Amino acid sequence: MLGLAGSLVAFSVQTANAEDWPSIVEAKQIAEEGYVYGLPIVMNYAIMYDYAVDRDSDQFKAPFNEIKNEARVYTYKDTTIISPNSDTPYSVASLDLRAEPVVLSVPAVDKRYYSVQLVDGNTYNFGYIGSRATGSDAGDYMIAGPDWSGKTPEGIKKVFRASTQFSLAIYRTQLFGPDDMPNVEKVQAGYKVQTLSAYAGEPAPAAAPAADFPKVDKDLVKTNFFEYLDFALQFAPASSAETEIRAKLAKIGVGPGKSFQFKDMPLEHRLEVALGMRDGDEKVKAYLADKLYKANGWSISDLWGDAAFVDGDWIKRAAGASAGIYGNDAAEAVYILGRNLANGDLLDGSKQSYTLTFPAGELPPVEAFWSITMYDGKTQLLIENPISRYLINSPMLPELKKNADGSLTLYIQKDTPGAEKESNWLPAPDGPIYLAMRMYWPKTGKPSVLPVGQGTWQPPALETAK
Repeated sequence: MLGLAGSLVAFSVQTANAEDWPSIVEAKQIAEEGYVYGLPIVMNYAIMYDYAVDRDSDQFKAPFNEIKNEARVYTYKDTTIISPNSDTPYSVASLDLRAEPVVLSVPAVDKRYYSVQLVDGNTYNFGYIGSRATGSDAGDYMIAGPDWSGKTPEGIKKVFRASTQFSLAIYRTQLFGPDDMPNVEKVQAGYKVQTLSAYAGEPAPAAAPAADFPKVDKDLVKTNFFEYLDFALQFAPASSAETEIRAKLAKIGVGPGKSFQFKDMPLEHRLEVALGMRDGDEKVKAYLADKLYKANGWSISDLWGDAAFVDGDWIKRAAGASAGIYGNDAAEAVYILGRNLANGDLLDGSKQSYTLTFPAGELPPVEAFWSITMYDGKTQLLIENPISRYLINSPMLPELKKNADGSLTLYIQKDTPGAEKESNWLPAPDGPIYLAMRMYWPKTGKPSVLPVGQGTWQPPALETAK
């Protein structure tokens, strides 16, 4: 999470007339609801700014409508996205769909899982390309913005429609081991991003107006939350599900066209808005603590999907962004999150060592692969460790040692468990632990983790090391 609450908030309002401002109680309530509604949008904007706008950022990937291939997996040095995947080398393309659609071309990818997750500025997963969704054949796919109404050229296999003018394509390409990276690079070389006019060999339309993207840093996001939301909403036409919340936000001057700065708001209003944001933040945390499916101390999440999946449930959308922005649909990947033992005790590497044992024949059931990734429990970022190991996953099974009965025990602790067990060691932080078990392309036949919370397979409980 970006840690946005708890500060006084400056934001854009349409008018400075005191009589137009809602009551203190109503302003607080609007700020609370607006924070929950806007959190994923603001988090996404901050990432887009880092990835595609701020060329001086150490997280910069590529300008809009160009692809950046990473011939590596993420490490503790990658800090823009919380709870990042370290299984699959990423490719990223930030898409500006204002002037015209963009065409994504993929090569034939055989015997290797890959996916292209399409996420818009509302953090809706509005489509997938890849092994599960479209198969292993090569193909050209068009991504269009909400207002586009042109003709689809021949050769396009499918058109995906974003709900916002800016979107993100996240590519995950399976890596079987360190020696496999050259093969991943060959697949990545086949990923192509181009505008529709370039794809069709036609003159480009008039360019979209230059956008004055507000600068992002953590302090500014804390103090200017509603200014960022105000800016982002101009590129996000309201759906019917948003009519009510958009109308409420307009009362405090947030929304397209609300451009006046109001810096002299009475102190009581500023305080109530800040309190509303704080309460919204607490609601998101409470949702993550209480509303996820529970199994043996783990929380199984089903928080990510398209607009129909969210269906105006803004707290669920905010919880998904907070737990791990850009999570996949459950059909593509299921996320099982661990902060606790089965008895509820918090995991803490400074106080205890832990084990996780999969009985023989009961590894996570997937069509692609599974992994268990370690994060710092405070920041939800990958942690630096002496063996540079951030996860244990199914491609590592040949190197892992099984027990005499065929079960598999993983050792989760800050210090090495000893040379004989180090192959199965997942280094933990010297403090709170946050684990994420990922199941890519989960099986649908029994046993299965699907449907989420009701599946016939459940993760085994973490135990304190004996």
